[in-house]
Amino acid sequence: MEVALLGNPNTGKTSLFNHLTGSYEYVGNWSGVTVEKKVGVLKNKTDKLIDLPGIYTLVPLSKDEGVVTNFFLHDHVDQILNILDASQLKRNLQLTMQILEYGQPVTIGLNMMDVAKQRGIHVDVNQLSAKLGVPIVPIIARSGKGCNELAKTIVTNHSIHQERVFVDYGREIDEAVLKLEKMLNESKVLSFRWLTLQLLEGNQDVKSYLAEFIKLEEINKLVRDVEEKLNKEYGIHSADQFIYQRRSEFIEEVLTTAIQSSNENKIYLTDKVDRIVTSRILGVPIFLLMMYLMFMLTFDWLGFPLSDLLDGFISGPITDGIESLLSLMGVSAFIHDLIIDGIIAGVGGVLVFVPQIFILFFFISLLEDSGYMARVAFVMDRIMESVGLNGKAFIPMIIGFGCNVPGVMAARTIETSKERLLTILLTPLMSCSARLPVYALFVGAFFVKNSALVVLGLYVLGIMLALSLAFLFSKTILKGENTLFVIELPPYRMPQGQTLWRSTWEKGKGFIRKAGTFIFAGSVLIWLLSYLGPSGFNVEMDQSFLSLIGGIFAPLFVPIGFGTWQAGASLLTGFLAKEAIISSMNIIYYVPDEASLQGLLAAQFTPLSAISFMVFILLYIPCLATAATIYKETESKKWTGFSIGYALILAYVMSLLIYQGGRLFGLA
Repeated sequence: MEVALLGNPNTGKTSLFNHLTGSYEYVGNWSGVTVEKKVGVLKNKTDKLIDLPGIYTLVPLSKDEGVVTNFFLHDHVDQILNILDASQLKRNLQLTMQILEYGQPVTIGLNMMDVAKQRGIHVDVNQLSAKLGVPIVPIIARSGKGCNELAKTIVTNHSIHQERVFVDYGREIDEAVLKLEKMLNESKVLSFRWLTLQLLEGNQDVKSYLAEFIKLEEINKLVRDVEEKLNKEYGIHSADQFIYQRRSEFIEEVLTTAIQSSNENKIYLTDKVDRIVTSRILGVPIFLLMMYLMFMLTFDWLGFPLSDLLDGFISGPITDGIESLLSLMGVSAFIHDLIIDGIIAGVGGVLVFVPQIFILFFFISLLEDSGYMARVAFVMDRIMESVGLNGKAFIPMIIGFGCNVPGVMAARTIETSKERLLTILLTPLMSCSARLPVYALFVGAFFVKNSALVVLGLYVLGIMLALSLAFLFSKTILKGENTLFVIELPPYRMPQGQTLWRSTWEKGKGFIRKAGTFIFAGSVLIWLLSYLGPSGFNVEMDQSFLSLIGGIFAPLFVPIGFGTWQAGASLLTGFLAKEAIISSMNIIYYVPDEASLQGLLAAQFTPLSAISFMVFILLYIPCLATAATIYKETESKKWTGFSIGYALILAYVMSLLIYQGGRLFGLA
């Protein structure tokens, strides 16, 4: 049996998926975290659960909503599991009515019963079940309460005939259903009633589906005839407005008998906190303060001490142990140098920053699970609107702080193609975790006392440049109307330890995985290029192929403060993965038992050129995985090339302004 899991954003859908399948998907308190269907196996080991994106309606406005409609049209599903927020039933039931009209067996998981109780909302589950004609199980998905009973209900519900409850849409709609059924004749299609209602609501995917069986002119005429009748009978011009009105009346009738509410005028703690964190004056400063605290934890308070311990372990016991093992094995000097000077120096040089990466991700997960990140998007909407975007576009950018790849993919939740493309192009300017090791290396060498402030400045610079370019692009190459931003602010919650760990691990394991793939391969390649030269094997570093390649680009970097072949060669590997810059530097500057990499960099860079270098790393070309994702999302070589080209130009111009401007003020 295949079960589709569906519900509004922020109803706990993905948390429920985790409990029912025992697996884990990324959880966040905003719309659009799950942008493709995810498939898991229920704990009975036989039935599949398909986690579809969180949506408000089956009529698609964005790409992720289109995933659901196309799934309903073209994929097989035996049953639908609809999750509802018990404290927001009036809004949630709009989608539920569309699901019931689809015609497949439905089970409802009534989530957040604890939140509803806190707000003085009592739901009569039996009465609600009777009114909707489907089994309903009360649950608390965050803790797993009621999830086992829900799983049992899903299995038994498949074999039980449900007495479907229909909304009375009136004679005009019923006639349209019969007419569409006659037009389709005996074609093997879905529920005629559901198809008719979706067509009249303006679902273009359903219209395209019906056009496979009926001429487009006949479909358009059917819609026009219905709207003419509705206008004549009720004075309503659009069928979708009429359908929404009838559904709302039915929902009001259901809720009147199934819900009792007290404390309606009470102001809750969430509302009191929101008056502060979402205010026009304090909203942005509070966000910046949160970021500053995050970087203080990542660097000064926890990050550097833990990284130093790990560095000592890798460069000490691990390296010594491997050297002893290689000596016992009697390997050649080439293999010895490759493993010690190449792989351990390169991969180990990146792995020492794992504590800082995990601290960063833990803090981000903490803010997400608490509900604060949704407030950030709300606060930023006022700024985003002025530059041609809306607050929803800031959500992919926030995700981009972890990794630009899922950030670019999250742009699917944006309704208009103009704003979606703008978001895709600008998300790579967000400072991802892969850039963090570079920052950590340089702030540790030059800005120890102000490390958190310097890194915060880089993150803010990326945001400010993205907003500035959004304004420029929306006025020139990507003109179009802006959309309104609507976001549901979830209640503040105490983050759960297990959820925090899982979320942190899911984000952080990608960093470790890259160390074993991209970084490993890059380290071997860089070491080989440093080992080989025109004169043969085991050449001096300055006579190697790596030196020759880096030397080609070095003159271009002289005006921006780091015109050495070492810097040029390191930047080239950054296209594979930004962490590869660190592994390259560890190999290029590797001097055993003499000095740390940070000490060697202090002789190669000045504080001003270090700032210029970090800004260049922040802005220059997206990594290979991000560029591939941009191409996948835009399906355009032109826009993919543009994203690489403009970023490279922007990086050079900003570094040039910083370095040359600093020299004018005597900072060099």
